Amino acid sequence: MNSRRPTFRHPDLPKNDLGYTRRDYEGADSTLCAGCGHDSISNAIIQACYELSIAPHKVAKMSGIGCSSKTPAYFLGKSHGFNSVHGRMPSIATGANMANRDLLYLGVSGDGDTASIGMGQFVHIARRNINMTYIVMNNGCYGLTKGQDSATADKGSASRKGRPNLFESIDLCELAVQLGSGFVARGFSGDKEQLVPLLKAAMTHKGFAMVDVISPCVTFNNTATSTKSYQWVRDHMEATATFDFIPPRQEITTQYEKGTTQSVTLHDGGVIHLHKSDDSIDITSRRSAIDALELHREKGQLLTGILHINEDLKDTHDILQTTETPLNSLTKKQLCPGDHILQQIVENYR
Repeated sequence: MNSRRPTFRHPDLPKNDLGYTRRDYEGADSTLCAGCGHDSISNAIIQACYELSIAPHKVAKMSGIGCSSKTPAYFLGKSHGFNSVHGRMPSIATGANMANRDLLYLGVSGDGDTASIGMGQFVHIARRNINMTYIVMNNGCYGLTKGQDSATADKGSASRKGRPNLFESIDLCELAVQLGSGFVARGFSGDKEQLVPLLKAAMTHKGFAMVDVISPCVTFNNTATSTKSYQWVRDHMEATATFDFIPPRQEITTQYEKGTTQSVTLHDGGVIHLHKSDDSIDITSRRSAIDALELHREKGQLLTGILHINEDLKDTHDILQTTETPLNSLTKKQLCPGDHILQQIVENYR
């Protein structure tokens, strides 16, 4: 059976504000296992970029090593991309962001690429608040090396061929909140209705936006004994709230009768409306976010949705007061102020 997508597309496909069809945001055919959650995430990224009317050539895709890091080939085929070595994507993304601040940076990583070999890199890109969307495709195992437990595998959880995990797991969302990330969210690859607006909100956030997406590995980790399986996540998932993401180009109107509604205005004027059944979780408070994550962990529940957001943080460019003109666009005259100015700089250090 040929699994390749048909090349024919109807000439009257709907277009976004830039005149692109959804096909313009697709990439190569996936070579991942049939039913892999990573493919669902790739499709959610395609849908989010299409709905936001993001020009493909204004996107830079960064990745490391792993099943997750293969996925940038499967979406936004007309965008820039760089596949780095294992766990080192944050360094590449930082350098590229410093050179050209005008691109939208999408970092795609996995639980091994981020929580194990890349943990040191993840910690520092989060605390520096690099302006990018960092997506973790989290399946709790190493799919490319036959399904060993990763650092995010829950204690007591067992994959298809392994014994129960003996070690405590790392909660990347809780860690990101502790590090001061301005946007932290968790989604599920099997819930596109929630995941697409999550990604849209993350892409429009200024600063480091981390989205941890539980993405079951259908080959090694989709069993009843695994807490990263489709059935377990569906049975134990609880959302912080249902929400809408409204881009700034649309008229912002809202009306809700039940429960409470919390609205967060992003730096570009877009608005997130959270419709909560109760007001127990204040996503603008780091303490409340961490307490909520710990409470649901104790209950054996997986908390999804927007977990924490802070629009008042400065990103790296604001902190370092870098030039508004991307470094790769500066002229020789701008980069070299002349011998007189250089001498003045040297005198300041005498």
